[in-house]
Parts: sequence; structure tokens; C-alpha cells
Amino acid sequence: MPRVDLAGGDQIAQLVERVDAWVERERSPEGTFGLVAAERQDVTDRTASHRWYLRFRGEEKDFITVWLTLHQRTLHHEAQFMPAPEEHQVEVFQYLMRRNADLYGMAFSLGPEDAVYLVGRVPAALVDDDELDRIAGSSIVYVDDHYPTAMTLGHPAVYRRRPRRR
Repeated sequence: MPRVDLAGGDQIAQLVERVDAWVERERSPEGTFGLVAAERQDVTDRTASHRWYLRFRGEEKDFITVWLTLHQRTLHHEAQFMPAPEEHQVEVFQYLMRRNADLYGMAFSLGPEDAVYLVGRVPAALVDDDELDRIAGSSIVYVDDHYPTAMTLGHPAVYRRRPRRR
């Protein structure tokens, strides 16, 4: 794939508007993913220009937090998955690394203080409503699918799986 830069302020502004419009659509009653909170920050970091904080309602986890960070060539996305495992670290990490093979466009990763995140990135030029839907939907599904097992292994004293909703 050829390298595509967001050359100037106009292209970055268009992408920011596209993401903002998607966020507003998801905040509305017609939104698909249960977005309950959203905020955009202009970033003064030299590697990024804008960052969105999105909070979705989950099934297994009350809320799923996703951050979108716009860089010159990519949109980086990360979802906070779980705190660092207190017990059975090897088993938790083995479980998550095996799950990586089945994930599309993202992977489990260690973050600050060994907390676990789902991370990914897409070329900024390819970000549209469908890609934002994929990022949000995948983040929610992957967290809800894998959170109970990982938490049961890593935090057995405090985590209890929720009864299935009907």
C-alpha cells in the first residue's frame, strides 16, 4: 500500500469532522453501539493532533472505554480491557495471546502498570463510518467475549461472572 500522508490542515480537519459526525450519530437514540459519553481533545503532542474518549455500555463489563488518537498517517485505537492480573499471570497472558490469532484489526497488549488493552491502527485516509463502526463494534465484542475468562483467571477473589441477560 502506498504511503498516504494527511498533508495539511484541510485533510486533518475533514477527518476530524468525519469522526465528530460519527460520534454525534452514535450519541443519538439511533446509535448502534450504546455510546454513553464522548469527548474530543486537541492534543499538543507532536505525534498526534486529536484524541477522542468514547465510553460504551457493555454486557460483561459495565463500560468499555475506547480512545481514538489521530496521528498524521494513522488513527490509533485502544480499549482498556482489564487491570494487571493479580493471580495466574502466565495463564491470563497465554489466554489473551491465543485470542490474538482470532482478532481482526486489533490485538491484546500490555500498557501502563501492566494493564491489558486492545490496540490497533488504521491508515487515516481509510477512516470512514464503516471503519469507525468496525472499531467500535470489534472493541465491544472482543471485550465482552474475553473479559469474563481473563478476569476469572486474573482476579478470582473479586470477579464474579454476571448471569446472562435474557
